[in-house]
Amino acid sequence: MAAPSIASIPSQNKAWVYSEYGNAVDVLKLDSNVPVPEVKEDQVLIKVVAAALNPIDSKRMQGFFKATDDASLPAKATDSPFPTVPGYDVAGVVVKVGSQVKNFKEGDEVYGDINENGLDNPKQFGSLAEYTAVEEKLLALKPRNLSFVEAASLPLAIETAYEGLERTQLSAGKSILVLGGAGGVGTHVIQLAKHVFGASKVAATSSTGKLELLKSLGADLAIDYTKENFEDLPEKFDFVYDTVGLCDKAVKAVKEGGHAVTIVGPVTPPATRFVLATVDGSILEKLEPYLESGKVKPVIDPKGPFPFSKTVEAFSYLDTKRAVGKVVVYPIP
Repeated sequence: MAAPSIASIPSQNKAWVYSEYGNAVDVLKLDSNVPVPEVKEDQVLIKVVAAALNPIDSKRMQGFFKATDDASLPAKATDSPFPTVPGYDVAGVVVKVGSQVKNFKEGDEVYGDINENGLDNPKQFGSLAEYTAVEEKLLALKPRNLSFVEAASLPLAIETAYEGLERTQLSAGKSILVLGGAGGVGTHVIQLAKHVFGASKVAATSSTGKLELLKSLGADLAIDYTKENFEDLPEKFDFVYDTVGLCDKAVKAVKEGGHAVTIVGPVTPPATRFVLATVDGSILEKLEPYLESGKVKPVIDPKGPFPFSKTVEAFSYLDTKRAVGKVVVYPIP
């Protein structure tokens, strides 16, 4: 798609904004007069084509980053000031580059997670807008075979999956159990464990209707959590990657000397919590051959993509925790 010339970049744009904490249905509003972010010397301005939602967007909107449960008190320094435009994941076209940018030019199709540290001072102006400004180092060129919708679905989830597997030191010949295999992160843990890290056996849990999806992604064993308790199975695993908050059960499925990692909920020792502390575009670049060859595929929830005007509905759907893969907003005007 053609990039607008710098002369045609408006000073204001449409964006979804909230100015108080709460659920999207109560606090998220469409505003047509949000200033287009200024581009710093190490940033590019992106004309957003698609954006994906993540649970962290909802948690942040609900006040997860504030110091207290008292909504009348100001947020602590880990959140940006109001008004906030949510959105971490983006895919779009570079329309302006900062003076220090070396790797991208106007017209490049790019994607990435716009927040280097998702929990500490995320950007005030996120990706659920017509334009967003992002540091060059956080982005990668969009793989040619992926649509903008597919590309937008990847960054935060695939980076979390990859870094979590690196942290557990999963290596060829080892076995892994993925809890929540049909979710945004879980769909990538299965694929990366199988096709990138070379796991000898990948098992994953989901509800009945999603078992075939798990197998199609590379799971050797698909476990229906509505019919059996994975922690009671005789088979144990070298690694367990918990994406749903079942750490107390995850530790029971690990072999002696193995390791369980969780990305949500309380931690039951000896498991460890994994938080994606910092991101950059290098993981996306590293995974590009697997994405271009189709070995690792984006998984988009079939209810989507949701048009920009239906972003509140997209959040409500995300919050049901029933989405398959990723919830994507597209087209963005």
